[in-house]
Amino acid sequence: MAGGVLGAAQSWQQVLAFIVTATVVMGSPGPATISVTAVGAAFGLRPSLGYTSGVVLGTIAVLLAVAAGIFGMLTSVPGVAPALAILSAAYILYLAFRIATAPPLAERGSTATKPDFLGGFMLAVANPKAYVAIAAVFASAASQADTLGVSTRLLVLAAMIAAIHVAWLLAGTAFARVLRLPLASRIINLVFAAILVLTTLLAALR
Repeated sequence: MAGGVLGAAQSWQQVLAFIVTATVVMGSPGPATISVTAVGAAFGLRPSLGYTSGVVLGTIAVLLAVAAGIFGMLTSVPGVAPALAILSAAYILYLAFRIATAPPLAERGSTATKPDFLGGFMLAVANPKAYVAIAAVFASAASQADTLGVSTRLLVLAAMIAAIHVAWLLAGTAFARVLRLPLASRIINLVFAAILVLTTLLAALR
């Protein structure tokens, strides 16, 4: 009985340690998280849900690819890794332009274009940082001789991916209240666009 309680306690400790590691590594600023924040700030909460859902599901697809070893096989093919980086950078630059030129919320009509689910999904699956961060979390867990199964790690990481991106979205939408003022809207959108490009450059240089 005591052994079972001790084993359960150790399992929970491992889960918590895994969550902390995932939060630090995957929750740090990067192209996907900053883009979610920037889109939320520029377009508001409800119009950003589709884009954020695309980023979340795309990142979960990356998680499954890393866990299955598909990413390793793909990147062993010459030209695949640079192609992913180029696609990601191209869309991020386009997204940064959209954010920088977005009009104030008060001037936006119902027909205003906004980043959508497909755009978020494509950015996530072409985001090099996502593959590196998820692989780092898996490697960290494997090196600690824990007893967590692969399915448990996948479930925990999938939940963390959703929670992290929702938190970044809410942080961005906190700025939406002041974005109805034209000058504040222009300044904040330009700042977020610049941060998005900067984090992309930093991720590419790592």
